[in-house]
Amino acid sequence: MPSSDRAWVLDEDEALELLAYLLTAARTQVDEAAEYGPLRLLTAAHRLADRIAPRSSDATAAFLAGPLGQVPELAVPREDREGYVGRLDDLCRALAAHLTARWAPDRSGPT
Repeated sequence: MPSSDRAWVLDEDEALELLAYLLTAARTQVDEAAEYGPLRLLTAAHRLADRIAPRSSDATAAFLAGPLGQVPELAVPREDREGYVGRLDDLCRALAAHLTARWAPDRSGPT
C-alpha cells in the first residue's frame, strides 16, 4: 500500500459512528426487504466518503466525487433493476481501476 503523511482518515469517534451504522444496518436486514441491503451499504459508503474526502489524495477525492458521487445514496432498484445493477457494476469497476492505479500502478491499464 502507498504510504501517506495522512495516517488517519477517520478519528476514533468517526470510525465508531460508521461501525455503529454498519452493525445496526446488519441487524435491520433480518427484518427488511432485500432491496434495502444495497441502500444501506451505499449510505455507509457515502458517509465514509464524506469523512475521508477532505483528507484523501487528489485521485481518491476525484473517485469519491466522480463515480461514487454519481450514485445516489438512496438509490433503490424499484423499476429498472438491470440498470441499477449495471450502475453498481460500473462503480465497482471504477473503484477497481482506482485501487489498481494506487496500489499496482505497473498493472493498471487505460481507464
